[in-house]
Amino acid sequence: METLQRAANRGSISTGYDIDNSLKVENANAEEVYRTPASAGNRKTWTYSVWIKRSKLSYNMMLFGSNDTYAYFQSNDTLLLRFTGTYNFITLKQFRDTAAWNHIVVAVDTTQATNTNRVKVYFNGEDHAGLFDSDSFPALNTDTSWNWTTVQYAAGWATSSFNPSGYLSEIHNIDGQQLTASDFGEFDADTGIWKPKEYTGTYGTNGFHLDFSDSGSLGADSSGNGNNFTLNNITSIDQATDTPTNNFVTLNPRYRYPSSQIFRNGNTQLVRSSGTGLNKTFVANVPVYNGKWYAEFKPNAVTNYVVGIMPDVTASNAPTVFEGNYIGNSAFAESISYYSATGQKIVAPSGGSAYGDTYTDGDVIGIALDMDNNFVYFSKNGTWQNSGDPTSGPSGTGGIALTNTTDGHLIGFSYDTGGNMICNYGGYHLNTLSTPENDANGYGVFEYAPPSGYYAICTKNLAEFG
Repeated sequence: METLQRAANRGSISTGYDIDNSLKVENANAEEVYRTPASAGNRKTWTYSVWIKRSKLSYNMMLFGSNDTYAYFQSNDTLLLRFTGTYNFITLKQFRDTAAWNHIVVAVDTTQATNTNRVKVYFNGEDHAGLFDSDSFPALNTDTSWNWTTVQYAAGWATSSFNPSGYLSEIHNIDGQQLTASDFGEFDADTGIWKPKEYTGTYGTNGFHLDFSDSGSLGADSSGNGNNFTLNNITSIDQATDTPTNNFVTLNPRYRYPSSQIFRNGNTQLVRSSGTGLNKTFVANVPVYNGKWYAEFKPNAVTNYVVGIMPDVTASNAPTVFEGNYIGNSAFAESISYYSATGQKIVAPSGGSAYGDTYTDGDVIGIALDMDNNFVYFSKNGTWQNSGDPTSGPSGTGGIALTNTTDGHLIGFSYDTGGNMICNYGGYHLNTLSTPENDANGYGVFEYAPPSGYYAICTKNLAEFG
């Protein structure tokens, strides 16, 4: 099978249409977004458009659905679409890139005389007619259960095990029209990446637009129809700024040994659910090569932690040693970390030496990575350790010099016998922030203000500084 990556939105793009928010959804929390239409709309002709960034793979994950008409990712990460319970489409392609936003459009018109025109499916702007492992088109004039007076799920499902994990953005339902992907997106002229554009058409009776822009009413319909959705186990904390027009770094689930290490909340939290054994390591899914970057980490359980960096070449060459080793030890060549139990800095392969204060659960550890001058700095609750000054440039006042000045670096952490770490790369934060701060470009939401000249790792900032 082929993994779906071509034209996925995972790099720097330019766009004239900005999406400010997404909805973070978590399967473990049984989160749902749903409504029951008061009256039926057009059950034969409709279009559903959604942007999604998956965070959990290899399980049955509902994309949208109503009664016996639905779309979901199967346990092998292909997408299955079903119409009236009997007409199935299963993709050849697999959706496994957790660093990417993908755009999916399902356009239905069962009144079409030619059966292959009755269902059109687009992935990242491409019509995938004929590119299915199996397909069975609805009969002429079939009534689907979509736009009917049954419960519509824009996220989640009646069976909680099918609830989604990841980020959803820019959801449109068009009642009464079979549209194409070009009504919602376009290919960037410079990069060839598929990107969103503003939908300017009409919606029809049961049409809606969920843009998740109002944190106090995340189920609000912005189409003008007032087809608002009910939220289950979703609150304002689930609003994110990680979107298809500004894609943020998150943890990389590729590095998970063993399976008892559980990624949650849009790959911004790591929880150990069971088992024993020392030292589990996790890093971001995007390295940085130039520029100055900021992130925060908050331990959420009493155990020993390190927060740090490692060259991307180290991660690529040694994926299996993420089980049993910590950032800063010799298994991760040229990595650097800040150790909770002693306050030491640990630089591979030299080992630990005096650096700063100890820290524990509830403390917020900031990391400022200067890839222009090759230094890294750590803060505890807003105070830079070792009298560090991340704005000191080439002098690196109080900073730790990188031992690898050639390759890109990944920001991450390790914990020992158990743990629970909340990571904030800026696009989503599980923490309730006392005084939310952005970087100088207005991106990222942090507990403490990034130092002057330091930025959240996201595509808009990477396009400018990375």
